[in-house]
Amino acid sequence: MLTVLAALRAAVFGRGVPAHGVPAFGGLRLARGPLASFVAMGVLWGCFAADLPDIKTMLDLSETELGLLLFMTPIAAMGAMVAAPLIGQGLGRWALPVTTAVMAAAFALPGQASVWWWFPVAMLACGAGTGALDVLMNTRVAMLEAAPGGRPIMNLCFAGYSFGYAGGALGAGQLRALGWGPDWVMGAMALVAVLLAVASVEADGRIEGLARPKGGAATGLGWVPVLGGAVVLIAFLTENASENWSALFIEQDLGGTPVLGALGPASLALTMGCARLAGQGLASRFRPGTLLVGGALIAACGALAAAMAATPAAAYAGFIVMGIGGSVISPTTFGLVGALARPEARARAVARATMLGYFGYFVGPPGVGFIAGAFGLRAAFVLVALMLLVVPILARLLAAAAQADGQPAAARGL
Repeated sequence: MLTVLAALRAAVFGRGVPAHGVPAFGGLRLARGPLASFVAMGVLWGCFAADLPDIKTMLDLSETELGLLLFMTPIAAMGAMVAAPLIGQGLGRWALPVTTAVMAAAFALPGQASVWWWFPVAMLACGAGTGALDVLMNTRVAMLEAAPGGRPIMNLCFAGYSFGYAGGALGAGQLRALGWGPDWVMGAMALVAVLLAVASVEADGRIEGLARPKGGAATGLGWVPVLGGAVVLIAFLTENASENWSALFIEQDLGGTPVLGALGPASLALTMGCARLAGQGLASRFRPGTLLVGGALIAACGALAAAMAATPAAAYAGFIVMGIGGSVISPTTFGLVGALARPEARARAVARATMLGYFGYFVGPPGVGFIAGAFGLRAAFVLVALMLLVVPILARLLAAAAQADGQPAAARGL
């Protein structure tokens, strides 16, 4: 237990006073701006996942119909991700707070969708706000890590998202239990996210390296961000699909109450948050490739356990195991992409991996909806497990790509 607590403390606060003079709280201080944006995004998506059963009932839709309407989210998100570099350059130091506030305002809209045709319009706005912020906050973190005096903070920021997601899900579950409708629940969590947008303001929050080099050549990227993005795609597809549909699974298939349903995504998110805080300690003990393969296999076992669950408690156990394994996949991969890219191309490499990876983040929930409509939610979780088994193959290909791009030492580290 003491070892675990020490690992958590080191991941958040750092070990004593590092050589470059940043105090013990330097990790939190360095990450404060993007961390607030990560937490805001988690709060909003956690609330949405926990409130999805009520939204489904309000709109009188089947799983398949709801999944189809959710496809509006990735459509808008991908367009916003393409435009994110221009948005970041135009807003300068205000890029993170403004995009976080816009995303918060968008998430108040799904709860107002009293008719089915308004819901996809609302999800278009949610997708656009989330997509732009995804690229900007990930590139901001990569820039801070690589700057003089920087330190690894990617796991910390992803942990912030997970804890925000758990808080949003639990808060929504409690508000639903009090009889609040989707309009008030989503509106309340949107207000929380606006406050976090204010907290994301930095003295110099500019995101460097988003623009292409003069002449328009996208040099120095290669296959590493593509393969890394594919790993993140699977990680986010499985994570977000489980988070968004676990509440419905527990309430509809296992007979749980709204509070028990909210504990589904909350248990997964809380587990991932704690595991990500300890992830920095694991990263110093194991190679990135070992973390990717081991995490994927553990997460696949958790997904299969959830699929076979007969009670809410058994489902929670599956989600917890899934969270432990899945927690290290995306932060480890983003760190690898940033480390393997040339300094002048680092932001664009991370942005490309983000765009590819977050496509899975958005495609996961509607994809699971289609599978659930045809075969049931249990079959959908089995598909999640099969997707995770592809990660070890991609890890091998990532090592080969690093070798081909002239990074033999990094390839051996995989």
